[in-house]
Amino acid sequence: MTKKAPVIDRPAISFIADDLGPDRVALFISGTEGARDIASLKDLGITTVVNCAQNLDINYAERLTHAPEDGKAAAGFGQMKTYKVGLIDGPGNPIDMLLGAYFILEGALDQTMPDRASYPNRERGNVLVHCRGGRSRSVALVALYLHVQKPGAYPDLADAIAEVRKMRELHPDEWFETPKQPLIDAAEHAARALRRLRQPDA
Repeated sequence: MTKKAPVIDRPAISFIADDLGPDRVALFISGTEGARDIASLKDLGITTVVNCAQNLDINYAERLTHAPEDGKAAAGFGQMKTYKVGLIDGPGNPIDMLLGAYFILEGALDQTMPDRASYPNRERGNVLVHCRGGRSRSVALVALYLHVQKPGAYPDLADAIAEVRKMRELHPDEWFETPKQPLIDAAEHAARALRRLRQPDA
């Protein structure tokens, strides 16, 4: 019999940690509804969104440079700086895909935009990581980031996962899939790869 997680109310957007990246900004997690709530994102000082869900696209386009026509999609500048990595929530991801997601999140926190008209969103602010429910993919990615960036506070990946579960208000009854085991395995693999890459002599 397949285990089913209970339906539990939690904040649409959850504060997870701060003092991150060169600008010492805060990191948040949400599901779809939080990521769609532009007013709340702005109230929280969120200027950058990392979507780690394969099966979800959110249109932040505010100023169109290309209108939709003849079967072509619209294009333009969004209200947020956006990054995306399409993780599957469970098995099916290539072994290094969460490692790629780590680099995307690190880039979202560290990247400096050039002072050119084609980069209108240059404001540095807080970062939101989201997936469909804000319970598995985003939790795995943020926990990996905290474990790698703050090893003193989170010496083991499990420590970081426990912190993100607490801050996201994930109930113990749903921990078996928050995050799902294939994503935990991928995060452990990514953490080992990052240690080898950045501390080759350690």
